[in-house]
Amino acid sequence: MGKTDAVTTREERLAAKLRENLRRRKAQARDKAADQARPLPKSPPNG
Repeated sequence: MGKTDAVTTREERLAAKLRENLRRRKAQARDKAADQARPLPKSPPNG
């Protein structure tokens, strides 16, 4: 494996990790937005 092959492999690996991280962050943002959109249940009056 030559130097350019090693660089290409590294770049591909880093690109894959970035895509994976982006997907994970988008999923977390969707979950957070869904949680915020859901109304909280009203608590019963004290007393």
